[in-house]
Amino acid sequence: MKDINLFQQALNLPSPWVVSASDFNQAEKQLHLHLDFPPGSTFSCSCCAKEGCSVHDTKEMTWRHLNFWQYETLITARRPRTMCAHCGTKVVDVPWARKGSGFSLLFEALIIKLAEDMPVNAIADLVGEKDTRLWRIIRHYVQEEYETLDFSDVTQVGFDETSQKKGHNYITVAVDLEEGTVLHVTEGKDSDTIKRFCEELEKHGGRAENIVDISIDMSPAFIRGAQDYLPDAEVTFDKFHVIKLLNKALDDVRRTEGKYNEVLKGSRYLWLKNQNNLTAKQDRQLQEILGFKRMNLKTVRAYNIKLAFQEFYKQPPDVAENYLKKWYYWATHSQLKPIKNFAATVKDHWSGILEWFTSNVTNGILEGINSLIQEIKSRARGFRNVKNFIAIIYLKLAGLSPLQPT
Repeated sequence: MKDINLFQQALNLPSPWVVSASDFNQAEKQLHLHLDFPPGSTFSCSCCAKEGCSVHDTKEMTWRHLNFWQYETLITARRPRTMCAHCGTKVVDVPWARKGSGFSLLFEALIIKLAEDMPVNAIADLVGEKDTRLWRIIRHYVQEEYETLDFSDVTQVGFDETSQKKGHNYITVAVDLEEGTVLHVTEGKDSDTIKRFCEELEKHGGRAENIVDISIDMSPAFIRGAQDYLPDAEVTFDKFHVIKLLNKALDDVRRTEGKYNEVLKGSRYLWLKNQNNLTAKQDRQLQEILGFKRMNLKTVRAYNIKLAFQEFYKQPPDVAENYLKKWYYWATHSQLKPIKNFAATVKDHWSGILEWFTSNVTNGILEGINSLIQEIKSRARGFRNVKNFIAIIYLKLAGLSPLQPT
């Protein structure tokens, strides 16, 4: 009887539930707790909460519970159905588990806590359960908590796509640029991803009209989505993405010229990294190449055009457009095809590039979140499906309150 009293206290069972028996299987290292209720017990209706409903019948069920010591623990009970005058026959909600789950609330709380820091496949190995069952727990509580989030104050949003796995499987992430939290994640990278964000925004008390600034890359799909579904928002083309495109144009110049000029061999990162991020050795190599003025290297000309463009973002707002016009003239007359193509892109996206001086929004926060997403993906070594991947992103990056199964 001492062990039954111990388990009764440990489970903190409300009346009329009691621990009726316990079995320990040494060979399987498994503890089995049997719960029951006295004859004549009554329960509240799980539908209308009317008290004093009599038991109609019962069905035996088993739930996985937290281990006692190192032993896997199972709870078995006769789950009653009550007869309610208003609602008919209804299954009673048991106090130790949520409806439809094969786990106790305490076990689920453990899984959620571990999932904040551990890959789910590692948790599955730790607790001896299939990861598919654990994913169902995580998705349930993440969705439950996500639905409570309030987006009514959201005014600045950044959109970016990231790969779900190797190949061309993408998700689009929408981030609150003021709070630095994930607002929405959806499959794909087309214009409908912004439509789905707007639909989710309204479910959380937000309005498309409240969004005054959005930061996106120059993806035609994002541009079209912004025009169609966020027409009142000012579009800022993310400056990091713009400079990334310029770096690609510079690298195209270097690769072409490097085919016949040995001095450029092994110099790729000298041109792509900011000079203050170069190692001492790299900086010496760069200065040596820049010193070959007699060679009139095309790569050096492209590099100087890049440096000048970076200075554009440091200009006072009232002179920024005039500065960009002068830079554009230089780039279009550079006789460097990749640079001229980039300049044409700048012209096509002129207002969205200049909007940065008004909004000052960038996807810098989103890039940081994207790095965290890639780290999550690398540590997990797979999520089975995109729903699981999205659930973990929300769990870690959406600013959810600590999930507490109750």
